[in-house]
Amino acid sequence: MKLHFKHWPKRKPISLTIPKTTMDHNLEVSAQRYPDKTAIFYYGTTITYEQLFEQVNKMAGYLQKHLHVSKGDRVLLNMQNSPQFIIAYYGILRAGAVVVPVNPMNTTEELSLYVEDSASKVAFAGQELAERMIPLLDKTHLKHLIVAAYSEYISSDFQQELHEDISTPRKNFIEENVTAWKDALAANLIPNGTGVTSEDLAALPYTSGSTGRPKGCMHTHDTIQANILSGAAWVDMTADSVCLATLPLFHVTGMVHSMHIPIYCGSTIVLMTRWDKKLAHQLIKQYKCSHWINISTMVVDFLTNDNLNESDFDSVMFIGGGGAPLPKAVGENLLNLTGLRYIEAYGLTETISASHFNPMDHPKLQCLGIPTFGVDARIIDPVSLKELGPNEEGEIIIHGPQVLKGYWRKPEETKKTFITIDDKLFLRTGDIAKYDEDGYFFIVDRYKRMINAAGFKVWPTEVESALYKHPAIEQVCVIGVPDERRGESVKAVVVLRESQKGKVTEDEIIEWSKGQMANYKYPRFVEFVDRLPISGSGKILWRQLQEEELKKRQNLPN
Repeated sequence: MKLHFKHWPKRKPISLTIPKTTMDHNLEVSAQRYPDKTAIFYYGTTITYEQLFEQVNKMAGYLQKHLHVSKGDRVLLNMQNSPQFIIAYYGILRAGAVVVPVNPMNTTEELSLYVEDSASKVAFAGQELAERMIPLLDKTHLKHLIVAAYSEYISSDFQQELHEDISTPRKNFIEENVTAWKDALAANLIPNGTGVTSEDLAALPYTSGSTGRPKGCMHTHDTIQANILSGAAWVDMTADSVCLATLPLFHVTGMVHSMHIPIYCGSTIVLMTRWDKKLAHQLIKQYKCSHWINISTMVVDFLTNDNLNESDFDSVMFIGGGGAPLPKAVGENLLNLTGLRYIEAYGLTETISASHFNPMDHPKLQCLGIPTFGVDARIIDPVSLKELGPNEEGEIIIHGPQVLKGYWRKPEETKKTFITIDDKLFLRTGDIAKYDEDGYFFIVDRYKRMINAAGFKVWPTEVESALYKHPAIEQVCVIGVPDERRGESVKAVVVLRESQKGKVTEDEIIEWSKGQMANYKYPRFVEFVDRLPISGSGKILWRQLQEEELKKRQNLPN
């Protein structure tokens, strides 16, 4: 499929040569090239590349020489955006180990699954998350925890009020196998060589499969480097770029575009732990940000700021992202304010962020974009596997240098996820889409049953499994409902046990569910029904419920 080459970015090659070096080497090179240049601005604090690399080395040394982390070991990383997240991530790589990034909203029960599946013996956590992880020590594979207080990296001159997760002073933990961040650095241990090559595992981000069970995506230094180079070239990032980092760094989009790419280029990262539209506006003006990758919900919120002026965005060269389509009216407002068109992209955890990007000179709104450097993307019939043509709806399949090597310890899942066409191995995405006469891809539906809540993937089966723990619930079916701010929200359609009818309310179910799963997963809506639609084989007809919900909402008065 070569239709997209008619709108290929000007003066850019069709494919890129991926370096045979590791990702921590990217940081080492930037520190050598730009030792005094600012790597991170964090709430009034400036961290140079030399300082960043020094702390990464010390943390790697502590992992190796005190905690006995060695090549190929998995280390769990459970933090919000912070300098410590970046230092820990690159420290793990520098020690020769594999990063297991997890969502900070996970509960203890959810975290135990990632610890056990990845066999992580060591973990990093923000101190606000430590209480969720301490119960796992010595009761799972987890043997040691390093805890960081974000406030230790905030300048005393920074006056603006911050969320308590960020501003709370360092706490003392009495557990023997819990180490404070500053104490780990103070050990001043320098790492040994690791023998890690670009073909070795670097990160194991987890995604949920169609059954709701998390799967670790095996990404090597090679696969991640492919998207580091691709993203840098596509959005014209250089050492003089200044990147506003608002997406969570544990998520592959934030991880690659707001951390790895700036570090590879020697750019400056303006880092936010939590989204704050007013502060984001202030930081863009103060630090002359040039690049901001985000999700559409952030843009919608950002544009509600008071006193936005065209001159505030004189430095900005790129605004874009993925996760959910940007409404057309919002895109037009952004263009009128900044002179920039929103650049949408598409990717998966399996492709460590983008496999498709809109060309900066010729973007289309509510569009996945075109295949990026070295990517062969096609549309097939999901049943017959026959390749389809323009404007025919089918499943996206992807062959490219950023595609995962397989699912961690799940050979059967890996085998089912790949197909061979024209002697190439293609990843089956499970997403239904089509491409137009220009070769631009547009999402149509989800072949798998997934809810996209503010850019986070929510698998209904996983939510249902948690809800079935409630003693009043006899049956439940989880669906997605449209949400102007979040794209989609989670709704649970519930059949109560006969003995519980009239004794429990929808709101009580919602409140209960908040303690059972991550914040983005729990149902925002609950509806009680007498029965759920069932197929002849006894399966709940979730699609019927989904369609009925959409019809109800379309008929609501404005």
